Amino acid sequence: MIIVHHLNDSRSQRVLWLLEELGLPYEVKRYQRDARTSLAPAALKAIHPLGKSPVIEDGDIRVAETGAIIEYLLEVHGNGRLKPAAGTDAARRFTYWLHYAEGSAMTPLLLKLVFSQLPKRSPLLIRGVVKAVADRVQQSFIDPQIVSHIAWWETELGRSEWFAGDEFSAADIMMSFPLEAAGSRVPFGPDKPRIAAYLKAIHARPAWQRALERGGPYSYG
Repeated sequence: MIIVHHLNDSRSQRVLWLLEELGLPYEVKRYQRDARTSLAPAALKAIHPLGKSPVIEDGDIRVAETGAIIEYLLEVHGNGRLKPAAGTDAARRFTYWLHYAEGSAMTPLLLKLVFSQLPKRSPLLIRGVVKAVADRVQQSFIDPQIVSHIAWWETELGRSEWFAGDEFSAADIMMSFPLEAAGSRVPFGPDKPRIAAYLKAIHARPAWQRALERGGPYSYG
């Protein structure tokens, strides 16, 4: 039985979704963020030294990092599902989006989260100054980066229905988090119909809905 060490409001939701898509049995071990700091509990450090989620256990094998977990599950349990055939253009696009999701895409989104939280976490006496600086950094650097990525997604979704091609793949599971996170920080306008249609198609998938039931509601900060 695969065990998923699942932190609320985290990337581990995508692992549950992949397991549902593959129809694999699994157990969810839940962890709750600190209500004040939003940090993961110390108990997760007993599973992985960094105390991060997701982590899975599959027998004697333990794997951390969402992308690595997805690659492992596809290799060991996928039987060729949710991944394009090797050597194809779709396979190359699959690899790109699988790594882009946590590399290029999430960096400005995490910066947006950090800088938006800075004022409320600062001492009251300097909160106004911190807010002014944080707002300036977001407006001059972070927000334009996010807007640029969003425009790129809209363009790429014009090439095919899914990110790696005409078939749904695990790359779409990986890309779901940055798209949802971006929408919570810089809402998509009516000029992004492909992204809107893409998210609607994702949310309609029975496996996505089952994963949400197993993992519980989540937000993006």
